[in-house]
Amino acid sequence: MDSVLKAMDLNLLVLLDAMLEHRGVTRAAAAVGLSQPAMSAALTRLRRIFNDPLFVRSGSEMQPTSRALELALPVRQVMDTVRGEILQRSRFEPHAAERRFVLLTPDLGEIQFVPALLRQLAQVAPGARLATLARAPQAAAEALASGAADLALGYFPDLHKVGFMQQKLFDNGVVCLVRRGHPCTASRLTLPAYLAASHAVVKPDGREHVFDQYLQRKRIERHVVVELSHFFSLLPVIESSDLIATVPRDMAEVCLRYGEVCIVDAPLRAPAIPIHQTWHERVHRDPANVWLRGIIHALFASATVKLP
Repeated sequence: MDSVLKAMDLNLLVLLDAMLEHRGVTRAAAAVGLSQPAMSAALTRLRRIFNDPLFVRSGSEMQPTSRALELALPVRQVMDTVRGEILQRSRFEPHAAERRFVLLTPDLGEIQFVPALLRQLAQVAPGARLATLARAPQAAAEALASGAADLALGYFPDLHKVGFMQQKLFDNGVVCLVRRGHPCTASRLTLPAYLAASHAVVKPDGREHVFDQYLQRKRIERHVVVELSHFFSLLPVIESSDLIATVPRDMAEVCLRYGEVCIVDAPLRAPAIPIHQTWHERVHRDPANVWLRGIIHALFASATVKLP
């Protein structure tokens, strides 16, 4: 049996199927785009593999032997499977899908992306489900490569590497967040006043953000009295002190909705934070992943972040 499998290839089954349908070497050869000598050579190989003549001359046609007739149905089933399930490009039908999508995003990303995405899925893919993951920088790439996550949403500079693809969604500027009644809200916050103040800094997963890197390049030092691991720890800290936090605008707008805080323009022309969606090359052509990326791009690709 192993020797038969080694001698067989899919092309021979295609030719056998053509012979069963057209009952002639010339007609079968024309149907599959081969020359008559090449078709004859293939038929010789098939006869050797199955140890049977398979087709015998009867008038103007080649009539199948009983062995060939036995092979007709399974060969046709193999051909239908190859054409319909292997060669046919898979499609994603959102309205009928019961797919679980996993997004790799920080806590800020959950607030920023999930509500609007859920609303959209409820309309076009009601059977779809969402889950989010938070991973340290060194583990983010592994989560995407292994399939633990479908997409990364947010600021992931560690994923600028071979094997990963990115699409920019928007730029997220930085602003200052202070409590209501803070002295700096009485007038424009100047750079000397900014540098003289005490600051709260957020370093998710212990890493420095774009703004911190900008200050280092400019050799600007702040008086930092507290470092936090999560953006959402800022609200009670800022509300109860005179500290200033320089944060992404979308984060500041969330805090503004839920806390006794104010947004003040930063006195520095710092670079905006680029927000991307990132995926691994193994799902680049996956229909479900392509569809999800299109939904996310349509919802969030703009200069203005629309929060729920």
